[in-house]
Amino acid sequence: MSVAIPTGQDQQDQEPAPTEVQIVTGAWLDAKEFPPLQWVVPGVIPEGLSLLCGAPKLGKSWMALGTALAIATGGVALGCIPVGKPRPVLYLALEDGHRRLQQRSRQLLGHGVKIPHRLHCVIKGTPAQLQVAMIDCLQEHKTQKPVVIVDTLAKIRPASSSSQSAYEADYRFVSGLKDIVDNITSASMILVHHTNKRGEGDFVDGVSGTQGIAGAADSTVVLRRTRNESGAVLSVTGRDVMEDEYAITSDNGTWTLDGGDLKAASAALVEKKQTENVGDRMTEVIKFVCARTETRSADLAEHLGIESNQARTYLSRAYDSGRIQRVRLGVYGGVAPVAPVADHLEYEPPATQATHATPSVHDNVRPFNTWRVAGTPTTGAPHD
Repeated sequence: MSVAIPTGQDQQDQEPAPTEVQIVTGAWLDAKEFPPLQWVVPGVIPEGLSLLCGAPKLGKSWMALGTALAIATGGVALGCIPVGKPRPVLYLALEDGHRRLQQRSRQLLGHGVKIPHRLHCVIKGTPAQLQVAMIDCLQEHKTQKPVVIVDTLAKIRPASSSSQSAYEADYRFVSGLKDIVDNITSASMILVHHTNKRGEGDFVDGVSGTQGIAGAADSTVVLRRTRNESGAVLSVTGRDVMEDEYAITSDNGTWTLDGGDLKAASAALVEKKQTENVGDRMTEVIKFVCARTETRSADLAEHLGIESNQARTYLSRAYDSGRIQRVRLGVYGGVAPVAPVADHLEYEPPATQATHATPSVHDNVRPFNTWRVAGTPTTGAPHD
């Protein structure tokens, strides 16, 4: 038995698919008011379909469960990011049992805190059964901005057709899952997935499988950590997310952004990269330069109590290794981090919907078959 992932016309709360391609005018698009982007985890995971990827046994399941508990309780995710009002969460923990789920949930929540009733868990099922469960849960809670978290993607994926290329199979499957959440207002889905060894340059290349998986998703979050180390890097990109990377630390299963917010975590990672694999004196040089707008060799010499020639050597070496930048001849500054997403995106949903009138889509929509084709006039062709 198999269940096809439904498209828009299969959802009860959607209008039937149009029989004609519709084209809206720039005037309609300019006048249209859309509500602000909604978030699952503000600044990190927007509404829609997202990937949470990492190498096996790296801690991504702990992060997924911690996020699920934060959403279901209306608490904070990643140790410091408020997620808003409690929302229903369907957590497909397909590599765990009930005992492990209970133990981990209690560990993450803290002593005496009850596991939230808005958290709904499934630990096994066929791909067809699990897809039906996801759709049923989203429909049942469609007015409450439900979230589905799947751990892992491979567990809900049926065998692909031999007639499809690997890319086509990946893209079609993830696009089908995206259709499920897109058909429910403000619903979201997080797919936990593995990475491979290809992402040393571009972290998205490390997503296991073809690029069809990341290409079909709205956003991608990749967790990278060296074995036996608590510190890690959380890399974020997507259609509605400004690309950035953050320093993050795991403590007994709980993941927390360094510094207490996204901006501080981004800056902490920049500093870590700048001072990695250098001695104590060079670390001091880099930190001194990065803490100031402009630094000359005389400034550094005075700070360290060394000769100006020696200070110039330190500055030159730091610049040559890309750890600081040259503002102009003889003047140096810190390497500016990518502006954190927190500085650019609005997190809070609108208090009220806009009340003034906006043009109807039908006022400025042209059915595709009324346009002039190959220079031949068509009856009823619109005129501006």
